[in-house]
Amino acid sequence: MKLPSFGVEEELLLVSATGHPLPRSKAVVAEAGELGVALELTTSMVEINTPVCTTANELHDHVVRMRSQLASAAATEGARLLAIGVPPHGQAAQSITRKPRYQALAREWGLLAREQGVCGCHVHVGVPDKETATKVSNYLRPWLPVLLALSANSPIYLGQDTGFASWRWLMTTRWPSAGPPPYLESAEHYDALVGMHMAAGTLIDERMVYWDIRPSTHLPTVEVRVSDVPLTVDETVLIATLVRAIVLTALEDGARGPMLELEVLRAAYWLAARDGLTARGLDVLSAEAMPMAQVIDQLFRYVEPALQMLDAVDLVRDGVERSLREGNGAIKQRKAFREGNDIVALTEVKP
Repeated sequence: MKLPSFGVEEELLLVSATGHPLPRSKAVVAEAGELGVALELTTSMVEINTPVCTTANELHDHVVRMRSQLASAAATEGARLLAIGVPPHGQAAQSITRKPRYQALAREWGLLAREQGVCGCHVHVGVPDKETATKVSNYLRPWLPVLLALSANSPIYLGQDTGFASWRWLMTTRWPSAGPPPYLESAEHYDALVGMHMAAGTLIDERMVYWDIRPSTHLPTVEVRVSDVPLTVDETVLIATLVRAIVLTALEDGARGPMLELEVLRAAYWLAARDGLTARGLDVLSAEAMPMAQVIDQLFRYVEPALQMLDAVDLVRDGVERSLREGNGAIKQRKAFREGNDIVALTEVKP
């Protein structure tokens, strides 16, 4: 079968010399020109959108180039660019970008919107249609906590250690339609759920479906939104390749995917958000607690045939081993914080 294409959106934070959120996104996006950068909800966030990619090396090169060029644009405007999930300093409430939709979100959701200056990584994988996207969503659900644990990069928020590896994920789940996605019986089922939210007034449009997986509203893809923005490009490519491999596994199978007990999935999420890679995880299919490294190994074995098709077995195996050995962003941030080192310098993207 034809291998699915993929790409990523990365949200990145603009800060001042002292690490406080800096509302300069409009100027930085203008300076970046045709790079492929977009405004986000708050004025201290920017988002890069890679082109459609067919190999992990291609994705890696695009993210390296786009991060570097955006960092240069930020520096020209007196800002520093951080690959970090939440602001390390400053205050919770941020200014909202002056676009009609974002202003509407601020009016309807108040402080919840103004405190949503958090940065994630969204992986898009090509699928034939919305019906296929709903099937793929069900296959991805069991592995979302693993992807969250691997990408966790937001333990330090406004100058304090939150006690969580991914504080960003906890913040995003406050929205009406966020967090673990439901089991989807069909595209019609998905549309009915969105329609219910719209009729109730808990969404202003379909783009407010913030589940950790959703059929894209504007592309022929399934969009996986669970990850913090990773600290490094290699981690971004690792997460994106794992997502692509799960999607390929689902496409090869063609079935609707496993049913899960929602409470077990929620428990697995909570463990992943709190502990990241450092403690126990939960096998959601058996409801058995085990070290997170073992849960990750289960994912690797599940998608290994797909990784072979993608020529990415070594990339994923080496990436996982490096994360477990050296730590991901959450582990490195927390270590720096304990030792009194600069979180901003650790997470800054260099031109």
